[in-house]
Amino acid sequence: MDLRELEIFLTVAELKHFGRASQACNLSPSALTRTIQRMEEELEQPLFLRDNRTVTLSPAGERLKAYARLCLTEWQGLRSSMKNEQTVAGSLSIYASITAVYSLLPELLEAYREKYPEVQLELRTGAAEQAVAQVQSGEIDLAVAAFPDGPRSNIQFLPIVTIPLIFIGPRQSGVVEVPVKGELLDLSRAPLVLPQTGLSRRRLDQWLKEHRITPNITSEVSGNEAIIAMVRLGCGVGIVPQLVLERSPFRDEVVVLDNAPVLKPYEVGLCTSKRNLQRPSVKAFWQLAEERSAMA
Repeated sequence: MDLRELEIFLTVAELKHFGRASQACNLSPSALTRTIQRMEEELEQPLFLRDNRTVTLSPAGERLKAYARLCLTEWQGLRSSMKNEQTVAGSLSIYASITAVYSLLPELLEAYREKYPEVQLELRTGAAEQAVAQVQSGEIDLAVAAFPDGPRSNIQFLPIVTIPLIFIGPRQSGVVEVPVKGELLDLSRAPLVLPQTGLSRRRLDQWLKEHRITPNITSEVSGNEAIIAMVRLGCGVGIVPQLVLERSPFRDEVVVLDNAPVLKPYEVGLCTSKRNLQRPSVKAFWQLAEERSAMA
């Protein structure tokens, strides 16, 4: 007994007329009759009581009618829920730095595009320190961001990778003085190229405050890539996320200073608002990222 047979049985049970039921089911009268007979043979009980004028359900038919309705209702509900899960459309806007676009997003975007081809993707790039603000303002659905140290209010975060913060200097010796005190980089005398804002700046400022050091800041720039470029030119010592350096075209023209202070690393991942997570396109991307993070 299959779903089609149950549908045919219900049609006969509701119409109580084999001729009209055969038309409704788009079956010949003989085919419909054979279907009902096959069901009766399987159950070993008659489903209908028939005479020359009327068709009524037998006790067994009444029980099968209730079962068939329940079975078909649950099947239709299952099909509908699975269809809704697979049908994700609309748009999805993502904000990320150039480094994140090249290193963290390619496989995730490819997998999402393959699974949800109906979604229109919009990718915007910019300074990493603006990522959370883009989500908070409502201009962007999702962003790749370093997790803030403070309260997160209505912003949801999903960690993807941990990235160390490193100090770098120019590879060419003699271009800039890299003073040491004992065996460590002396941040009270070293010329520093620092980001104007952002998590790495706040963490360095906190370290300097704890050690009561007044830094020698020679340049403040916007963006980690600009820091690497300035260090390469000999403007001073800089601090950048390791992943940014690994993706930089100038990575071979600077050196990592191993004798520098150790700062708390970045925790980088996706962020979005709780409201955005209610949208199917955003929720689907988030869940895909969770699955891939669990497999990593």
